[in-house]
Amino acid sequence: MRRSVNVPDLVAGLLLIAVALLALWLAWPLRTGTSFRMGPGYLPQALCYLQIALGLMIVAQSFFGVGVPWEPWVPRPIIGILASVTFFALTIERFGLVVAVFGLTVLACLTYHGTRIWEAAALGALLAGFSVLVFVTGLQLPIPIWKGL
Repeated sequence: MRRSVNVPDLVAGLLLIAVALLALWLAWPLRTGTSFRMGPGYLPQALCYLQIALGLMIVAQSFFGVGVPWEPWVPRPIIGILASVTFFALTIERFGLVVAVFGLTVLACLTYHGTRIWEAAALGALLAGFSVLVFVTGLQLPIPIWKGL
């Protein structure tokens, strides 16, 4: 058994570190405070340091063990998820929560080849109803349920 670098883990660890460093740089101007009197930058900076530590552990782990082949990049899931989130953002205010969540769910489900349309529609209806119960009824957020409601 030949040992080599696990490239997907290495890339994932480096990506975690890069995102944490960017967030740390953005949160740096915020006042940190102390553990007893936390400032607005305390939690973001603490989470960034934890994410850097996690990324370092993943990078270190990528050098021990058997190498895993790099999978080819498949654009359909990424484009589908971006399209579904964009759909949600464009429809939440115009058409209401039910249409936005239903459309988000159906579009996201259709990125997977094995999804049946009725399963996606049923899940969309269930999640739309649950979203109304949680966000509008439970949390009383001022989100329109349906256009005109």
